[in-house]
Amino acid sequence: MRIFYILLSIILLNTTRAECQAKGPLPDTDHKVVKKFYPNPAVSYIIFDIDMQPNESYRLQIYSFLGKLVKDIPNMADHNTVNLADLTRGLYTFQVRDQSGRITDSGLFQLNK
Repeated sequence: MRIFYILLSIILLNTTRAECQAKGPLPDTDHKVVKKFYPNPAVSYIIFDIDMQPNESYRLQIYSFLGKLVKDIPNMADHNTVNLADLTRGLYTFQVRDQSGRITDSGLFQLNK
């Protein structure tokens, strides 16, 4: 019976073929909204420079590394300074959403205190 399982494994491994991912960067089809965010790692604040599109408004949401929403900033401007004094040290993710709620940009930053 053991030989049967070994032969079956060899046959299955040889007949199934896995496709690998395409090499090289993925095509950039979406417009990135955040031009840059700094300083990273942050200490008490972080600055987001936004590439604003005409007739669009963006919302910045900052999440803890555990996925809890810790800051929600509606109606962002071109240059936004976000106070992080009330947050604890750690890794945070951010999402920038458009008017329809679609995520247009996201990233990760570290907070050191």
